[in-house]
Amino acid sequence: MTFWRTPSGAESRLAIVGEAVGVTSIVTGLVVAAARLVPEGWVATVVGFLFLGATWLFVWRRDDGWVSDRGLALGGLVLPSEPRPRVWLRAGLHALGLAMLLALVTFVPFYLGFRRWIALQDSHLWGPELPKTLQDWRDALGRIQAAMTQGGIPFQRTFVFPFTPRALAERVLGQLVLVALPEEAFYRGYLQSRLADAFPMRRRLFGAPVGFAIVLTSALFAVGHLATIPAPARLAVFFPSLLFGWLRSRTKGIGAGLAYHASCNIFSELLFRGYMH
Repeated sequence: MTFWRTPSGAESRLAIVGEAVGVTSIVTGLVVAAARLVPEGWVATVVGFLFLGATWLFVWRRDDGWVSDRGLALGGLVLPSEPRPRVWLRAGLHALGLAMLLALVTFVPFYLGFRRWIALQDSHLWGPELPKTLQDWRDALGRIQAAMTQGGIPFQRTFVFPFTPRALAERVLGQLVLVALPEEAFYRGYLQSRLADAFPMRRRLFGAPVGFAIVLTSALFAVGHLATIPAPARLAVFFPSLLFGWLRSRTKGIGAGLAYHASCNIFSELLFRGYMH
């Protein structure tokens, strides 16, 4: 069985989607409750365990073949029948290399876009707050266009590295273990794989099977982030989630997506803290 197989007669597409969306809704509800009820210092840990618990319930407690099929073998690390350190090392280096390659491609345009966003904020061309109506957007874009015609919008901030070496190491470890691993295990390991059972991956993009399952997973990923912190900007995670999904499909595992996911979070935090001082 492959993770993009056609649904069998015993499982209808509706049943598969209903299970996947239902499980995701329950987990999201528990995560939202944890974010509001658990002491702040423990939120990330509790949320991480919720995602990992759901992944264990629907994937890891089953047989080795099912775990591997869902991309959650982690190079054989979680499979008692495959204690092979060389396999773990090779899989880890391959995942890390692919994640860093994708970071090189995507971080430069993100950085340039971030600088432009900060310049617009500092120039107050949006007005006192972000536009809400269509006319507000037209007015703001008109002001921006006029400013660029008159000589551009200068970027005037300086970057100050926001972390000590120890704090940075803690951030990296926290992102890998408490954020990226639980989210990738659940959203890409369980959810995307399950949705791919209902929506077979028939197209290929740069060597990876792709399809509606990646898009729907990314939409649910974005909605989950919005539910936790109700700010519209949180929906923007839909776009990097598409890349996480592509990595899951390209490598048939979550290792590369885990590394890239953590890298994205760390890089964006460095930019925000470094420039917003």
